[in-house]
Amino acid sequence: MTTRRSVQIRRIYDDSAPDDGIRVLVDRLWPRGVSKTKAHLDEWCKQIAPSTELRTWYGHDPELFDEFARRYRDELTQPDRAAALTHLRELADRGRLTLLTGTKDTHISQAAVLADLLAQPNRSPEQLSTPDTG
Repeated sequence: MTTRRSVQIRRIYDDSAPDDGIRVLVDRLWPRGVSKTKAHLDEWCKQIAPSTELRTWYGHDPELFDEFARRYRDELTQPDRAAALTHLRELADRGRLTLLTGTKDTHISQAAVLADLLAQPNRSPEQLSTPDTG
């Protein structure tokens, strides 16, 4: 029997909540205007963020999200990012995991891609380039 991990996404600009569990920032750059104290972070996982090239190409254009997600899942098979993803899975296995991002539209962010992957109980790095269809 497998269980889905409890993963949620929140903006780092929002106040922390008692049910956040482990709070991890998944952006490469520190969000403007947020003090490290106010962020209430458990970790900052910079290495999981998309490459600068991919982030720049995407520009958070909703029409490019599906292609961004595909390319990002492909990047997540690279050794450093794959190790970071494994680490996030381990954190999620301990309980609630909240992925934090400075992105305005969290549902079309790298955090959304990560939350989807982390919620899947047994996705191997080789399966990352193909979205789960059911």
